[in-house]
Amino acid sequence: MRITNLQRRRVRGGAVAAATLLLVGLASPAMAGGGHGGGPGGGHGGGPGGPGGGHVDGYHLTVMGTTDLHGNAVNWDYYKNAEYDDSAHNDVGLAKVSTLVNQVRADRGARNTLLIDAGDTIQGTSLAYYFAKVEPISSTVQHPMALAMNAIGYDAAAVGNHEFNYGIPYLRTFEKQLRFPLLAANALDDGTGRPAFAPYTIKTVTGHHGRAVRVGILGLTNPGIAIWDKANVEGKMHFDGLVEQASRYVPEMRRKGADVVVVAAHSGADTSSSYGDALPFPENAATLVAQQVPGIDAILVGHAHQEIAERVVTNTATGKPVVLSEPLKWGERLSVFDIDLSFARGRWTVQSVDAQVLNSNTVPEDPKIVRLLQADHQKAVDYVNSVIGTATEPMSAATARYEDTSALDFINHVQAETVKADLTGADADLPVLSIAAPFNKDAAIPQGDVTVGDIAGLYIYDNTLLGIKLTGAQVKAYLEKSAEYFKPAPTPGTYAAADLTNAVTPTAPNGTPDYNYDVMGGLDQPLTYGIDLAQPVGSRITGLAYGGVPVTDDQQFVVAINNYRQSGGGNFPGVVGAPVVHNRQLEIRQLLIDWVTEHQVVDPALFSSSNPDWQLTSGGTPLTVTP
Repeated sequence: MRITNLQRRRVRGGAVAAATLLLVGLASPAMAGGGHGGGPGGGHGGGPGGPGGGHVDGYHLTVMGTTDLHGNAVNWDYYKNAEYDDSAHNDVGLAKVSTLVNQVRADRGARNTLLIDAGDTIQGTSLAYYFAKVEPISSTVQHPMALAMNAIGYDAAAVGNHEFNYGIPYLRTFEKQLRFPLLAANALDDGTGRPAFAPYTIKTVTGHHGRAVRVGILGLTNPGIAIWDKANVEGKMHFDGLVEQASRYVPEMRRKGADVVVVAAHSGADTSSSYGDALPFPENAATLVAQQVPGIDAILVGHAHQEIAERVVTNTATGKPVVLSEPLKWGERLSVFDIDLSFARGRWTVQSVDAQVLNSNTVPEDPKIVRLLQADHQKAVDYVNSVIGTATEPMSAATARYEDTSALDFINHVQAETVKADLTGADADLPVLSIAAPFNKDAAIPQGDVTVGDIAGLYIYDNTLLGIKLTGAQVKAYLEKSAEYFKPAPTPGTYAAADLTNAVTPTAPNGTPDYNYDVMGGLDQPLTYGIDLAQPVGSRITGLAYGGVPVTDDQQFVVAINNYRQSGGGNFPGVVGAPVVHNRQLEIRQLLIDWVTEHQVVDPALFSSSNPDWQLTSGGTPLTVTP
């Protein structure tokens, strides 16, 4: 099957590629035909013109890119034990990507293409977890992502922040299994101050009439690693800014003969930082790199899990365009950069760069990759259905929307416990609270044997955990916002759940979704409160107390919260600008699984009291709610 939206010019003359791969520190390949292309010559959408004279010859190069694969090798949802699907009917995985790559290579000529990745490869699915914790990769155990990427034929990959989640030795083992370099110009060794990974590689392909075209690929990772994986990198590596290191290495790549410079940046396009000013370098800086560093032709963007088919950014020093593209996440898209070059007066010059993304749900999985990974995939499937502990009594989320349940108490306990363990200094003395939403009312933990899949059902989203500081007044305001989820109950009595939940509001005209209702609980002492539905919105929280003592407005708390909420999801007050005291970018779902694996026994008596910590009332009288 052909890719119908690849309506591009075919490469003339059946150009062939050389097999030269230059890593930093190796000898630079000999120049072909004179000097290198010192910078972009035409820019996005421009026609051929050649420096100082007319067009002599042209070459069409295609660079493909993936990012944020997060352990998605095949199109499978391990927790649902079924093919992956979402509301947009996206597909995931390298087996899908491989088919797209094969089609692009067939369309462009395989030897006129390169394939790169922008990081976050080895964490995120049960498959990735299995080969990190259950059967860790080693000299004899290959990582399935390494197997697949080698088979597909990647040329280079940037290091992502999640590459450090399992420690530097694990990352080094993965690196050794790859047939292509891992790049990170701004990951620096603490002992030497030198790059801990190759900053860049130069790939040589051969254009028309055998003239070498040298493509420099610079890798940049995320400075936030210093915070998110402090336990794994402190004292070993530090992370400089993307702009700062690109400013150093792009000129070096050009001096070493790069005619084209492509950056694989594990950093979002839109300048921002989830960690505020805790670091001197921004988390998302791809646009800044394009604007501030001359000599870059294209940037493969990662980290933000967004789809950017093509964004053109003007470099402020040269006035020339730089093309950005981000292929969403998990192998759902493939970015394709089409780069036209002309050769005149002994050098190649980039004339134009165009980008698009291809959707992996338009193609079948590559059977070669599926077969290659079948045994590893089955190990992950078996793991998810394996017993990791026992529960002393059943826990259900069926009623969690309208009454205190041990199911949400369990989530809050694990989140709060994780955050508290990471606190230092004066923050370690603050009381820790946690918020959790009734994401899945069908979730149920059975009494007796508990599987990975059972626990995963409690938390169906890929949110990560943060800890923020809030005052007592902010905690109350947060709970008031959460209480907007409920419809009024003007008198005490018995109400059906549907008559109380999912209230219509100006921002939720179709009813407030369950995931925008949060329950808050305490770790070392209970946080107790009532929600009086006889009162107007904004004045519903009553009797707010911590450990039986009324909460004061200026009291300080640490609150465990997910990244969706902390970044503004649901528009809860006070959280976006709150000081962040914990952020290791660990997935909450995996934290729950890890907790059960470690403790073996899930006993609600540990985290859930016989008396409810919160309840719905009308005029102070508790309500009876029926399903």
